[in-house]
Amino acid sequence: MRFAEEAERLVGVPYRLYGRSPAAGLDCVGLAIAALKNCGRPVADRSGYSLRISNLSELFDLARKCGFRPACGSTVPGDVYCVKPGPAQAHIVIAGRSGRFLHAHAGLGRVVSQGSLPDWPILAHWRLFTEPE
Repeated sequence: MRFAEEAERLVGVPYRLYGRSPAAGLDCVGLAIAALKNCGRPVADRSGYSLRISNLSELFDLARKCGFRPACGSTVPGDVYCVKPGPAQAHIVIAGRSGRFLHAHAGLGRVVSQGSLPDWPILAHWRLFTEPE
């Protein structure tokens, strides 16, 4: 739940590709990393990725290293979805509280909160566990 709260605090932060600092801007991976850091958790990071992702194994490995594990069933606050907004694209969306979903929206230029999971194919559903590897 704390992870979801920290992600919600970042709503309105400017969007920036490869962004890892709320002061300078965040992308979708940066949103998750910033929220984890704000929880006091150690984090792995991935940089230098392109907008087109042909191999998702690096992103899935990053999620595992940050303490996320595959989840199924209903959504709980703090769950992370990897979705496919377009061909060869992957995007991270975080479940907030009260049924909201948070993500760094390039088109709107900021981190947003919306009332439903974006209508894109789901590639993965992860949940944060107590101890990262």
